[in-house]
Amino acid sequence: MSPNMKVPGFQVLCVLLFLYVFHGEAWARYKFVVEEVPYTRLCNTTKILTVNGQLPGPTLYVHRGETIIVDVYNKGNHNITLHWHGVAQPRYPWSDGPEYITQCPIQPGKKFSQKVIFSTEEGTLWWHAHSDLWRATVYGAIVIYPKIGDTYPFPKPAAEFPILLGEWWKESIAEEYNIVDSGSDPNASDAYTINGQPGDLYNCSKSGTFNITVRKGLTYLLRIINAALQDVLFFSIADHNVTVVASDASYLKPFSSSFIAISPGQTIDVLLEANQSPNHYYMAARIYTGVTAAGNPDYTTTTAIIKYSGKYTPSASPILPSLPYYNDTTSFLNFTNTFRSLADKKHPIDVPTVVDISLDYLFLVNLGFSTRVASVNNVSFVNPSIDILQAYYYGINGVYDTSFPDTTLQILTHKTEVKVLDYNSTVEIVLRTTDDAGSSHPIHLHGYSFYVVGSGTGTFDNETDPSKYNLVDPPFQNTIAVPVQGWTTIRFKANNPGVWFMHCHFERHMVWGMDTVFIVKNGNSTNGKLSPPPPDMPPC
Repeated sequence: MSPNMKVPGFQVLCVLLFLYVFHGEAWARYKFVVEEVPYTRLCNTTKILTVNGQLPGPTLYVHRGETIIVDVYNKGNHNITLHWHGVAQPRYPWSDGPEYITQCPIQPGKKFSQKVIFSTEEGTLWWHAHSDLWRATVYGAIVIYPKIGDTYPFPKPAAEFPILLGEWWKESIAEEYNIVDSGSDPNASDAYTINGQPGDLYNCSKSGTFNITVRKGLTYLLRIINAALQDVLFFSIADHNVTVVASDASYLKPFSSSFIAISPGQTIDVLLEANQSPNHYYMAARIYTGVTAAGNPDYTTTTAIIKYSGKYTPSASPILPSLPYYNDTTSFLNFTNTFRSLADKKHPIDVPTVVDISLDYLFLVNLGFSTRVASVNNVSFVNPSIDILQAYYYGINGVYDTSFPDTTLQILTHKTEVKVLDYNSTVEIVLRTTDDAGSSHPIHLHGYSFYVVGSGTGTFDNETDPSKYNLVDPPFQNTIAVPVQGWTTIRFKANNPGVWFMHCHFERHMVWGMDTVFIVKNGNSTNGKLSPPPPDMPPC
């Protein structure tokens, strides 16, 4: 059930905000208009799909435990769905968004009012399109403040800045989707972007480079989101370390680093102390692949500028940071393996120590075929013609089967298969990858965050590796990068009934079939049962 919401006294960019009263509850309401608008980047003007004409789209601001309504109007020329990445949506997958998993798409000219239910999340999440490749330009930040009256577990920053890392193609995204859907690697993006801008190092881009102004001696909160379609990214700020304090809307034990490694779908919150001589400093991001060649990588670098306030003469050109090399797996692993949940009295964790269901999931780009195929446990997922949630709720037969294997099949199959979990069962999944057709696979689970209790390179050893699990303060995430030719073990309690998607967050891999679905059955109590659908679900 949705908690009461105290309506914030501000507007978010160009989003319309007013009160929505339903069964005595007051919820903030936002208007998202999906439409094609012309944008000029890299000396070229093209029409892109946007929300409210913005790139990135509007930022949503909420407090922990609130509920909002987002009215999505599709005024574009293509089907669309929107997903609220990392929002658990307790008992309410109807607004989760993945196409043909929890809903059929919003057709051109139609509207869908999506109820977004925040529960325990606190920090930074994001929203994005979840159909075809439209999230290339249809995405935005979600800022989740502590409950009113509560504070951050660190000193209040002087200011906060969402930093969204993305990609830009000169070609239309529809053309890129056709390439991927045909089983081919997409073209390399023409640029990476920071808050929609490529930065100084690209042609015709300097005038639009994103910048922020800081004051020496103050500390700032950067809410960093990797919205790129295809790539894990390294990010750094010249001559500045950052203090990592959260990931995926869950607080971490703070640690200092000269760079971050961030996977598609992941969010990382960092504190930046303006402690250097007044000048202009680049923040920059570029690819981490983990292998020499992964599809068609983009090896360019995107930049934005940190400008110190005051009177001084800046350097002729901003100072560039030193980023790890594109295949520096050691730096990538050292960074990600440093994550530990804050796990203090105000932010407790509940790691399952007894496991009811043990699963072994192999995420694979299947080589040796004339076109690209991807799979989980050698099952390449096939989208049904109506959404699985509707079929499950109404008992429609023939849409999916429940025989998804717990371990890898010997022969590749193409099916719509799901795994059924009992309510409140504790689940452990060893996520593995053995192919070198891409960098580490960023795996995202809808409807849940999970504890990352272990990770390593090489073959998982069921006899020795579990003894190394961290069951004391593992990070609590919704997206995790499984190392190249390695493994990651996650645990969660299946206490959110409904239909929930799990997939690689490299868009090409998801299109090729590196996806699967969990159906979590109802519990016995009212609070453990799937809520009924809204009246305006998009038709199939």
